[in-house]
Amino acid sequence: MRILIGTDAWAPQVNGVVTTLTQTRDELIAQGHTVLMITPEGRRSFPCPTYPEIRLVLFPYRRVKREIEAFRPDCIHIATEGTIGLAVRKYAIRKGLPFTTAYHTQYPEYVRARTPVPIRWTAALLRRFHRRAQRTLVPTENIRRVLEERGFNNLVTWSRGVDTSVFNPTKPLVYDLPRPVWINVGRVSVEKNIEAFLELDLPGSKVIVGDGPDLERLSKQYPDAHFVGYQFGQTLASFLAGADVFVFPSKTDTFGIVMLEAMACGLPVAAFPVPGPIDVVDDGITGSLNEKLRHACATAITLNPKSCIRNARSYSWHRCTEQFASHLEPRRRPRPRRMARHQSASSTTR
Repeated sequence: MRILIGTDAWAPQVNGVVTTLTQTRDELIAQGHTVLMITPEGRRSFPCPTYPEIRLVLFPYRRVKREIEAFRPDCIHIATEGTIGLAVRKYAIRKGLPFTTAYHTQYPEYVRARTPVPIRWTAALLRRFHRRAQRTLVPTENIRRVLEERGFNNLVTWSRGVDTSVFNPTKPLVYDLPRPVWINVGRVSVEKNIEAFLELDLPGSKVIVGDGPDLERLSKQYPDAHFVGYQFGQTLASFLAGADVFVFPSKTDTFGIVMLEAMACGLPVAAFPVPGPIDVVDDGITGSLNEKLRHACATAITLNPKSCIRNARSYSWHRCTEQFASHLEPRRRPRPRRMARHQSASSTTR
């Protein structure tokens, strides 16, 4: 199939949405599909308010229209709700083309964490965006139930994966820090609830891998924690494999691919019992879920790393991509007209 994916989230951004789309694109191509990504790359853009790493493209519709018509996709998928997503959606609706969307980010909770805007207001805008889609792909059953309660429709599940050729326990970093090492990976920002981790009274050392708008403030406020910035690929895997427990304090993530990456490196997860962790973590086996995060940490460190590795290996990007492709809605191309019988007979007698 010829598959078009429109997204406002793309490199050089570092987040789970970009990881998911990059892996999905590569797997689709490996499975024989032709893929066009319409992204902010190479377009005039401005930083998204409150989330400057995301670049929103200025007036993208005309160029997006030309690119879609030149590509002639069999399927259209809209990954994000920004200006690229809106432009692709506008074109599909105007032309009467079916399309699917995805719900990657809990924007109502993100916005509420930064502003006094009620969750129901942002949810209403997102519900309107996704309403015309043939299907909206969500990462877990729990997120599907949350969205159903908010009035979303046509919801289907599209899981996530982990690249175990990169994320594995074979090359652990040797930390020159007091043990145990408690590690968190992600965007350093208010919606990730990192302070819930940093405030904990835990033995050993805390390591924060990532960057974001709250990095300077938190590094000054918690000087005993070790902020090491973004790390990628094998280097990130080494940071994870050398630690003892992955602490995931976020209450707003829809999935949390970093939890799979941590488990693939042999780390049990300590988290709150909220959507995301409750879908990924097998409580008492691959991690601990508790409203008291410190208690979750104390339990997680006693768990068997081999169980974490075994569980992570069951999440395959190949299988996730097959699931993604099965949810797409191909356009119905017009059948060629048959010649009238008298035309056919006439041509035969000539």
